[in-house]
Amino acid sequence: MQIKNFMIDQNLKELTEHRTVMLPIACYETTINKNIHGFIPLHWHDEIQFVLIAKGEAIFQINEERLAVQEGDGLFINSGCLHMAEEKNQSGCVYICLNVSPHFVLSQELYTTYVTPYIQATNLSYLYVNANEPWGKNILDAIVKINQWIQQKSPYFEIDISIQLTLIWKNLIINRFQLEYDQTEMVKNHRMKQMLNWIHLHYAEKIILDDIARAGQLSRSECCRYFNRILNTTPLSYVTDYRIQKSLVLLQEADSNVTEVAYQVGFNSTSYFIDKFRKSMKMTPLTYKKGKIDDC
Repeated sequence: MQIKNFMIDQNLKELTEHRTVMLPIACYETTINKNIHGFIPLHWHDEIQFVLIAKGEAIFQINEERLAVQEGDGLFINSGCLHMAEEKNQSGCVYICLNVSPHFVLSQELYTTYVTPYIQATNLSYLYVNANEPWGKNILDAIVKINQWIQQKSPYFEIDISIQLTLIWKNLIINRFQLEYDQTEMVKNHRMKQMLNWIHLHYAEKIILDDIARAGQLSRSECCRYFNRILNTTPLSYVTDYRIQKSLVLLQEADSNVTEVAYQVGFNSTSYFIDKFRKSMKMTPLTYKKGKIDDC
């Protein structure tokens, strides 16, 4: 299964239901450049996520850190962490994504001791899974097996998956990293989500820096520092980029036109929208629209 359009609510929480018919998990292959945006946009979810790069190379951002993940290796992304992904060097990156409810990883009796401390730790937003490390190879091999079993639905595959999830988690925590719980980091993450939430609710309206800063209970300068540190952009540049992202879906509607779309997503000038769209997408909105219609 390829998720081409990540459905995200106003809080940036992904709306895709991460479960099979019987299990609170989802496992699917994703080709990054086939997403409607050409990349996987910023989002978060309650599920923990394991990634295996099957082809090419990807750049992931988790909270404020960016890292490259090469073919054959993988990544653990913790519950509630903001993350996004783009392919590196037009490598045609394909990855297997395994999303799991933390409560399904281990039995209820073991959850408090062996799961809760890890998903609440503020210094474990992600972990690079190296195929050359025995524990890493065990995790990556288990992801491949789970992906195959979900597709094949062989007898007792649910039990097999449960066993592999226990194996994955054991191999993750044998690293024995020192867990930390920093209240400042928790507040910072919450404020960033508040600001992004406000933008996603009001992107079609006139937005000024004061509005965004107020949503995060920050000064203007501190608001700018948050965006620069975590997203490597300015608050208002993020607003522009988000408006362009929202325009992509509207432009694919047969009866839409560029001017209407520009105003629907918050631009007060068609020419300004076209200019920003061209810089972001390397084509005009009309060219993008015609290309998508031709693909249908």
